[in-house]
Amino acid sequence: MTTPIVNRSNQSGQSKKPERANSLLLSSRRFAAWAAEITLVVTSGLIPFGIGVYANSRSDFNRVPLNPILVVTERAIARPLALPVSYGIRNVAWPTNILWTIALLAPVTLSWWQLYLLAKTGSTIPKRWLKVRVVNEQGKPPGLGAVVIREGVGRWTVPISIAYLLWRYSFAFPNLGLFTFLSLLMIVGEGIGLPSRRGRRALHDQLAGTYTIDAARPLPSSLLANNRQAQSAGRNDQPEEWQEGNEELAAAQTNQSPNLWRQIQQNPNLTLFGVGLTSMTAVLATLIGTQVYIQIQQSQRATKQINSQQFLELVKQLSPNSGATNEQRQSAILAMGGLNDSQSIKFLADLLVSETNPSLVDTIQQALTTVGPKAIPELKNKNLFLVGKLESVGNTATQERELRQGRLQRNQRTINKILSVYSGKIEGVDLSSTQLGQSGTPGSSFFNLVLDNVDLSGVKFKSANLNQASLKGSRFRSAGEDGRWDTYDDVMADLSQAQLQQANLTDANLSRVLMNRIDLSRATLNRANLSNARLFDAKLNSTQLVGADLRNAVLEKASLTGADLGDAKLNEANLYAARLGRVTAIGTQLSFANLTNTDWQGADLSGAYLDRANLSNANLSATRLAGAVLRSAQMENVNLQNADLSLADLRGANVAGADFKGAILAPSKQDPADQFVQTPDLGSVSAVVQGVDFSQAKNLDAKQLAYICTQGGIHPRCP
Repeated sequence: MTTPIVNRSNQSGQSKKPERANSLLLSSRRFAAWAAEITLVVTSGLIPFGIGVYANSRSDFNRVPLNPILVVTERAIARPLALPVSYGIRNVAWPTNILWTIALLAPVTLSWWQLYLLAKTGSTIPKRWLKVRVVNEQGKPPGLGAVVIREGVGRWTVPISIAYLLWRYSFAFPNLGLFTFLSLLMIVGEGIGLPSRRGRRALHDQLAGTYTIDAARPLPSSLLANNRQAQSAGRNDQPEEWQEGNEELAAAQTNQSPNLWRQIQQNPNLTLFGVGLTSMTAVLATLIGTQVYIQIQQSQRATKQINSQQFLELVKQLSPNSGATNEQRQSAILAMGGLNDSQSIKFLADLLVSETNPSLVDTIQQALTTVGPKAIPELKNKNLFLVGKLESVGNTATQERELRQGRLQRNQRTINKILSVYSGKIEGVDLSSTQLGQSGTPGSSFFNLVLDNVDLSGVKFKSANLNQASLKGSRFRSAGEDGRWDTYDDVMADLSQAQLQQANLTDANLSRVLMNRIDLSRATLNRANLSNARLFDAKLNSTQLVGADLRNAVLEKASLTGADLGDAKLNEANLYAARLGRVTAIGTQLSFANLTNTDWQGADLSGAYLDRANLSNANLSATRLAGAVLRSAQMENVNLQNADLSLADLRGANVAGADFKGAILAPSKQDPADQFVQTPDLGSVSAVVQGVDFSQAKNLDAKQLAYICTQGGIHPRCP
């Protein structure tokens, strides 16, 4: 009896091994096909994107505004992922605009093409290669509707939504790397993490009513011809060799589970009850909401009527013929400020201009300050009106000009006081085009805006005049509602086209603030935080930026002539076509910065760090680059005429087409009086040009060639 038992055991083992092997083989091919599909989609976007980044770093392409489609897409993606969005004007190379648009459209197009193939044939190209097919219960291609549910809802929306909720409301937020890892984990888990059993289906297949089968085993003819008969008889008469590896569809032929539509058809009464209950709930909610809205409107009308009556009584008391005492008028002014409605605010703003009694003027300012930011719009309108009136009398010092100037200054002081008192609570306040800078004629009193250490996040100063304002330590950016920096809801002021000549912004936080075409000439920004700020076409002539943080800032086409950038950080900043003549940039960090087409004529870059910076087509004539680090810098076609490159580290730099006419390469003896210039530790002087290829450099004289050859440089004329 032992022998038959052993034989049966062997036969059983032989029958199970192929089944397991086939099952594992199909699972592996399914995963490989999915990975290939994702790789194709991702690659179709990454390749044009990478080429676009390279094209954008070149200087031989015209710059154009970023495609609006890309801007809208960027903001749509940035909000849910809590990414800091780029605002304002951003120019890129014209090929980059096209390539990045392709990088956006290509993955979308390829994804829909794969969905179409899957719907019509049951296989994408990778699935066809790997003999994997998706079918419905009848063994036919699933159709577009089922495929959209399978891929769009089951495969992506459900797992990514779960991952997003876990990420958004956990310690991992806003770390994008952890969200990516969690999303991949959920997507893979949804596909292969279900209980392992024969005939199992992933969630996306269950939702769409589809089955993933082994296309290497053709469907038997009986599946389509006798499908209904087999189901009604409760049997599965498909060949055993086809069932191996296709357990999902084979099991479906014998065990049909009713889907949602079938349940609705089988229980019409329950369906009608659900629809009726939902309708009744909606009607009841509408009635309650309408009643609440009516009550709120009635309450608001009653309050408005009471305020109107009080307003009229206070106006009578404040009229010149009322006979009220000064104290009574002060009380009436404060009471009107307490009304806090539009008509009282407008009356107080007008009264501030016309009143001449100093004590009453102070009381009006106090009342408007009590109203707070709500009074700003009316004060702004009055400010613009007074500026127009002041300009109409010209610049001649007359009694009429003095009178109008005094009225404007009262308005300015009131705005100044509100901004100071409500620091951090003035988000969204619009002071665009207002006159808050110094105004007046010589010999008259001046107004000076003072907002030191004030939180001005979210205030709109677009085209405003803030000349000579004191804004030391002020913050023009806050973390937003989530309390985290560098996320989408960061609150930032708008200073584009504002005038801040000679303003003091020492230690101010202007990170990521929009400042396109701003005028900061002769301003002081020492140690200010300007990282990631937008300063397109800005004026920073003779500006003090000592120790300022300008990392990743956009200074494209900005003018910094005569500015002091000593010890400033401009790593990875974009200064394309910026004007930097006579700039002092001793020890400035410009690593990886985009300096193409910049003009540095006569600048001092002693000891500056320009490693891996892009200086293509830059004008560095007559500049001082003693001790500068230019390792691996792109210096194609750079103008170095009469530049001082003594002790500069050029190792790895690309100097093809660079003009060295009159440039100083050989180090001269350092002047003891010039010890403040710290040269980098180069190991030895002979290393500064070691291995640098000067074959395509221009205008090298005999002395320069001798130095290059003796110090390890490369040139055809070297022995």
